[in-house]
Amino acid sequence: MTATETALAPRQQMRTAAVVVVISVATFLASLDLFIVNLALPEIQDGFPGHDLAAASWILNAYTIIFAAFLNPAGRFGDRYGHRKVFLFGLAVFTVASAACGLAPSLEALVAARAIQAAGAAMLMPTSLALLLAAVSEAHRATAVSTWAAIGASAAALGPPVGGALVDLSWRWVFYINLPIAIIALAVGPWILNRTPQSGSGTPDLVGAALLTVGVGAIVGALITLPTNGWKHPAVWVPLAVAVFALALTVLRSRRHHHPALDLAALAVGPLWTSCVALLMFTAAFGAMLLGNVLFLTDVWHLPPQIAGLGLAPGPAAAVLISLTVASRLIRRFGVGPVAAVGSLSFATGAISWLWLAGPDPDYIHTFFPGQMFTGAGVGLVIPSLSAVVAVSLPQHRWGAGSALVNTARQIGIALGTAITILLCQPTIDLTAIRHGWIFLAASATTAAVTAAAAAAYWRDYTTQTRRFTLRAARPSRRATVDGQTASPHIE
Repeated sequence: MTATETALAPRQQMRTAAVVVVISVATFLASLDLFIVNLALPEIQDGFPGHDLAAASWILNAYTIIFAAFLNPAGRFGDRYGHRKVFLFGLAVFTVASAACGLAPSLEALVAARAIQAAGAAMLMPTSLALLLAAVSEAHRATAVSTWAAIGASAAALGPPVGGALVDLSWRWVFYINLPIAIIALAVGPWILNRTPQSGSGTPDLVGAALLTVGVGAIVGALITLPTNGWKHPAVWVPLAVAVFALALTVLRSRRHHHPALDLAALAVGPLWTSCVALLMFTAAFGAMLLGNVLFLTDVWHLPPQIAGLGLAPGPAAAVLISLTVASRLIRRFGVGPVAAVGSLSFATGAISWLWLAGPDPDYIHTFFPGQMFTGAGVGLVIPSLSAVVAVSLPQHRWGAGSALVNTARQIGIALGTAITILLCQPTIDLTAIRHGWIFLAASATTAAVTAAAAAAYWRDYTTQTRRFTLRAARPSRRATVDGQTASPHIE
């Protein structure tokens, strides 16, 4: 190494560290806004008199639904126009929308600003990892990605206590907290983020993404109005009909478009579609828990928001700890299916413990804390294991499409779980309603466990067959054939 290279090395290391920090902070903010707003929801509802919990819940649902629908198109935009440009544009959109959320004069304006905020967040998530990999040398990528993942995951643990502290000032500070951090990242980002190559790929299917948004949103709308209107009311069955039509069109467009909102072709691989089903069921339970336990602590136990936030923190903290320490080792040793099944059962056990132990009188340590540990352990095992199936079942050039499907299933599950909690907590938020929610948690998580356990043998067979198929195809003297056609060493 020359003297010049030696002098530049520390400067390059500092630049790389700054890139990791800027990217990770942006990812942290996008994740934080999913967890921090749950705790503020009752206060936001009180801030807009005349609106019930169902109407206020759109503050949560608008974010998760838009985020889910536009993840894949946002990734395509990053490939086409450059990840740096799309990342910075997404961060700017997120920042402006956060300010609009804090200044919102009405609930309708707040929901609209949350939808725009989610679109910005969707641009941040897929482009951040691409920028990180481009900035870090291959030898340091594992450490950088682990740091990025850990900072993003910490949003789940910090969201409840930070939200509780901010709500004590005003619910508007839940959104204002993003501004100083995001503005600093926006100021520094253009100077330190590297440009990435533009692929010149075609335009992503924004119509398909919009149809997916309409379809999932219509289902959520029907669920949250069901207790008030009943099945026969047009406010229920019309949205359900719209949902069927919109989702059918989404599927048709995804099969025909060159750059679809959802790459459904990837679901032809068995392990991936079973993983998405299991993840949808699990995250429906997870989404129901995020809101349901806030309502339990604040409306049944009548704890102030800052105390409720601290009480909700141990579960997410346990999830982060387990996902970063033991999850990967368990997956390597036992496989995706068994680990996901055990994690789902742990989550269900936590819900059952609340059903059995928690009553109308506050007793956090003996009745609520054990369930936090069980559910936190479940999340820490299930999310990494079901996400890892993408790398197991798809070739590397399809990882982006597979990850988009997994993340979309995850966000849709959270939106549906939130809607089911709203359905169960109408017209009154009381212990009976919350217990019905815990029953849903246990049932949905158990269904996810059964799906993962039943598919475990299939996943093992698939992995064995793929390995044998790959070895045969890789031999120079022999070419594997399937149905008389030359086989590729990868299964598409």
